[in-house]
Amino acid sequence: MNHQTTTIDLIRHGEPEGGPKFRGSQDDPLSVLGWQQMRSAIQDEDQWDVIVTSPLLRCIEFATEVAKQRNVPLHVEDRLREVNFGAWEGKTTAEVIAAEGNKLSRFWEDPVANTPPGGETIIDFNQRVVEGWQHWRDQLAGQRALVVCHGGVIRMILADVMGIPLQKSFGAVSVPFACRSRIRVDQSDFGTLTSLHSHG
Repeated sequence: MNHQTTTIDLIRHGEPEGGPKFRGSQDDPLSVLGWQQMRSAIQDEDQWDVIVTSPLLRCIEFATEVAKQRNVPLHVEDRLREVNFGAWEGKTTAEVIAAEGNKLSRFWEDPVANTPPGGETIIDFNQRVVEGWQHWRDQLAGQRALVVCHGGVIRMILADVMGIPLQKSFGAVSVPFACRSRIRVDQSDFGTLTSLHSHG
């Protein structure tokens, strides 16, 4: 029997400059605290064969540092960008609530039916993220990978792995700054099993 295991560690970026707010495609770098969060989230005993990152500064700068320190290849994947929040980008939760009333709570309850004004639909977002995720999952078969990305991206990947309905994808999973999730893909003569191994 042939058996092959792929281990993929997803990590959300740390706090960006300017503190918590809706960023989406807004390209802020990590704050000093954000760098501390990211460096604290990885350990010397972590071993990766390859790193894949979102192209946005809050991800790629840390991914580049780790790739250089550990002498492993780095790949930039545009499909792993955060969702575009449209008119909400650059605003805090309080500012969105003040301007939009209960639209934000409706988004968290069902993001499919409540796209932010001028924003990317969750259907489109999910499609591009899952395409990127499945490409690298297959490309890196048998390896240990670190993927540096965003809260929304991790939610889409976990929804794909765990069968979470898109309507529940944002509210069902908490993904704080520098949160790590490990996904394990076991391939054998009996088929492929993809599972969430750890989260938090």
